[in-house]
Amino acid sequence: MKRKLIIIIILLGFCIGMLKVSQHVNINPFRTVGEKLDSFHTISVYYNGAVNHVEKRNVSKDGYNLGLEFQCVEFVKRYYYEHLNHKMPDSYGHAKDFFNPTIKDGKRNTQRNLLQYKNGSISKPKTNDILVFQSSWYNSFGHVAIVTKVTENSVSIIQQNAGPFSKTRVSFDLIYENNRWKIQDEKIVGWLRKE
Repeated sequence: MKRKLIIIIILLGFCIGMLKVSQHVNINPFRTVGEKLDSFHTISVYYNGAVNHVEKRNVSKDGYNLGLEFQCVEFVKRYYYEHLNHKMPDSYGHAKDFFNPTIKDGKRNTQRNLLQYKNGSISKPKTNDILVFQSSWYNSFGHVAIVTKVTENSVSIIQQNAGPFSKTRVSFDLIYENNRWKIQDEKIVGWLRKE
């Protein structure tokens, strides 16, 4: 019995170690860091390998901080900067920091200079909104993505750096009940919108 417990502890330690390594090292042999995977409105999505992989900071020609290259935040801020001509007053922070839970639904998030809506809002998501995901056991920094399409019962997004084997395009169910719009994913805390 004692020997089995030792083997289980060793295997558990090995699995936890491999999980930690996978957050920093590209484990996908079919992709290369920096490889173009997709685009939306001519703004490219690049492969980052591991979710915590970082090589350098991406800064625009005029000195605006776009974020750590190939991270999800970098894509979203680059999209807003290049496609929507929007600079955020606070150009730093992790993905989870984009959503401020103290701001009322539909009010301005001054840190980002965008309107903020909680998941379960009176306002239906729209194309170009920034979808904000809370942190998870695998990614403590949270996640952000761009809404590409909204129907009566679905929301589609494009994303960068969701994981080494993740898709760039994902759709979620959207429901309308009690005069509120809710995206059916508990990790989604809300969305931000340029007026």
